[in-house]
Amino acid sequence: MRGIRTAALVLLAVAALIAIALVVRSGPLPQTSLQARTLAIAATLRCPVCQGLSVADSPSPLAGQMRGTIESDLRAGMSPDQIRARFVKSYGDWILLSPPGEPGRYLRLAPLFALFLGTALATLAIRSWRSQQASDGSDRGALSDEDRRTLAVALATGPRDEDE
Repeated sequence: MRGIRTAALVLLAVAALIAIALVVRSGPLPQTSLQARTLAIAATLRCPVCQGLSVADSPSPLAGQMRGTIESDLRAGMSPDQIRARFVKSYGDWILLSPPGEPGRYLRLAPLFALFLGTALATLAIRSWRSQQASDGSDRGALSDEDRRTLAVALATGPRDEDE
């Protein structure tokens, strides 16, 4: 019964981690205003002039032009993915602040997952060991009657000399 509960808890925790990963992957909810949608897309693009900032945060004139382009593309009915693809075609993958397939993108969740998995495995091992101890009901260090007789004979006769 305990094993089933433990397995259910482990499955529930794994499902929760998967749900968290999906939420992280899906990102924020879509913005409704044109300006908010423009800034959301611009926040995913790197400014070509001041490469440490996004297009949304950059004060450069080129970033301003890029924000204008994004706004006009949204008005024309282009999706955010199509707009980003257009900039990638012009500038390459480096224009994206988080390029697709970037190594370590979800790696930040690995320590949390490892901690959870280690805790779950340790808990399962301890519970299994305790249940074996409880079901045995015997003291593993106790000698049987036959072992006691053998030990008494060995102690009474003394050490044997192997060289004889």
